[in-house]
Amino acid sequence: MTRGKQNARDDDDDADDAPPGKVRVDKWLWAARFFKTRSLAQEAVDGGKVEVNGERAKRAKLVQANDRVQLRQGAELWQLVVRDLASRRGSAEIAQGLYEESEESRTKRQTLRDEMRSTNTAFTYGEGRPGKRDRRELKRFKGD
Repeated sequence: MTRGKQNARDDDDDADDAPPGKVRVDKWLWAARFFKTRSLAQEAVDGGKVEVNGERAKRAKLVQANDRVQLRQGAELWQLVVRDLASRRGSAEIAQGLYEESEESRTKRQTLRDEMRSTNTAFTYGEGRPGKRDRRELKRFKGD
């Protein structure tokens, strides 16, 4: 009984209203493995992190081959050209064939990664909490 309901739900998911040769941008980003879940892809699109052909995209925006997609993930900026379409998530090899990244975008992301690695992110607390002597020096310094 539940099996029939499950199959009916799967059939509804496959029955997109998208014309042949076009896929929703949120589905494509998920299928291309830029996001782990489709809801995360939807949030990114709704948050203005995705542009298609230079315009801010909505979830239902349809992408097709040769469209330009600009995606911001944290500090990284991806500039992609859609090469193939997929509405289902497949292997990583298939996902990499769905898009082509511009050389400029690749070099910018790599330099950003190198800069992030080279910055000193270590934070030291010093020697811990101030002792009695340190507190007295602070009081004298503040003029209390």
